[in-house]
Amino acid sequence: MDHAQAMEFVREHGVVLVSASGPAPKLTEAIAGEKIKGSWWGHPKGKQIFLVLEEVTDDPDVLVCRLVDDKLTLVHRRLWPALAAAAPRLPASRLCQVTQVHTAGGRHRNIETAFEDWLPPDVAEAARGIRIDDALAALHPSVPDVRKQRD
Repeated sequence: MDHAQAMEFVREHGVVLVSASGPAPKLTEAIAGEKIKGSWWGHPKGKQIFLVLEEVTDDPDVLVCRLVDDKLTLVHRRLWPALAAAAPRLPASRLCQVTQVHTAGGRHRNIETAFEDWLPPDVAEAARGIRIDDALAALHPSVPDVRKQRD
């Protein structure tokens, strides 16, 4: 799977996990073309997975956040209006944009940008016409209405 195919996978599903186990499809397994046991780094296609993941997470049509179960999640731009409409019923920490930077020491550091700081104005405008329940339904069954569950 190359960048274009991976982007189509993310666009089609709308909400996918990077590699963690959970209720949404995993991009790493889609790239590998099979279920991965253990770390994807040790998979024979580990280098390809890394390169494609880097391209996808750098794509301007993909939001990297922790939407599903606080795990690294990719949300395609087509669902950003639904995400914005559902925001009042989702934890703010799950809506932060996560950007990974490589330090001089060779480590990775995550930088989180608050939802209201990364959300493009046109997406916020598009969200105004979407009911919260419709937005939650559009996102994915793996995105629970956590605030409603607490009531």
